[in-house]
Amino acid sequence: MAFSVMTDEILIHVAFGSNLGDRSGHLATAAAALGRVFRPVAISGAYGTAPQYVTDQPAFLNAVAVYACTLSPHAVLDVLQDIERQQGRVRLLRHGPRTLDLDLLAYGDCVLETPDLTLPHPGIAERAFVLTPWADIAPDWRHPVTRQTVAAMLKNLGAVTDVVRDAAATARLTAAQECPIECI
Repeated sequence: MAFSVMTDEILIHVAFGSNLGDRSGHLATAAAALGRVFRPVAISGAYGTAPQYVTDQPAFLNAVAVYACTLSPHAVLDVLQDIERQQGRVRLLRHGPRTLDLDLLAYGDCVLETPDLTLPHPGIAERAFVLTPWADIAPDWRHPVTRQTVAAMLKNLGAVTDVVRDAAATARLTAAQECPIECI
């Protein structure tokens, strides 16, 4: 696959989610795979969350990571979707169950709207399952349009009680991020 490459690194923020099979294994494998393509900067803890939008499905495990990369936004999206497919992702129902969901939340301060990619990712300000782990590692990241930080967006949601840190999954995710060559 040919990628559009830039010369300067840009920070990208990626959300991870899984609610089928070995949830922490899917997140850890994705973190290791991404660490082989991009330079890892930070990874959040893993958080158990109730499903939203389509509620008749298993609970999710979510995390957020920051990477440095030299690929274009669409090339990053291609990488994310390739990793999802490798983990058995099948898109049958919007917001439905999935082995792995990787979302490009932000690409530096890029604002972009194309048929297949919107940056920053739409809806982040209303998603505690994204903002809570994101606040672990980048509370001061500022939305380039609204100018709100991750911490401010999370505070605007009020008390968040349904996003719970999972210590075992966090340890597995952190280990995968630290040793991306030795995939889980």
